[in-house]
Amino acid sequence: MDQPIFHLAFPVGDILQTKAFYVQGLGCIPGRETPHCLILNFYNHQLVAHVTQDISPQKGIYPRHFGLVFPALDQWQACYDRAKRQGLSFYQDAKVRFAGSPLEHHTFFLIDPFYNLLEFKFYTHPEAIFGCQEYAQVGDRLTTG
Repeated sequence: MDQPIFHLAFPVGDILQTKAFYVQGLGCIPGRETPHCLILNFYNHQLVAHVTQDISPQKGIYPRHFGLVFPALDQWQACYDRAKRQGLSFYQDAKVRFAGSPLEHHTFFLIDPFYNLLEFKFYTHPEAIFGCQEYAQVGDRLTTG
C-alpha cells in the first residue's frame, strides 16, 4: 500500500442486514467480524460497521453522508447499475448537478437499512473535485429527501 486509505466507522443495527446491503448489494469485501462489528473493504477503503441501538433517520442529506467519487463515468454507471439490479434503496436517484458548468457532476444517493446515506459521484471536470475555488456552489442548498 503506497497511498493512505480512508477509514470510517459508522452505526448499524444488525450485522446480517449490513452484509446484505454492503457485501451482496454493493460488492464490498467483508473482513473481520464479531456480533457487534464488521470491517468492510469499500473500494480499497476501510469501513467499520458498529452495532448500536441508537439509530434514527436524518432530516436530509446534510450534514452527514459518505461515498465515492469515481474517476470515470463508466465506473459510476456500473455502480449505479449494480445498485439498481440489487434492489438497493435510493434516497435520490441519479441526476446531474450544475450541468454545463465546471462543477458538473453525476450523482445518486443510496440509503442503507440503518439510515446511513451514501453518495456516488463522477465529475465531468476532475479539477472540480478539490479545485474550482472561484465557484461557491457545494451540493444542493436544501435537500430533505
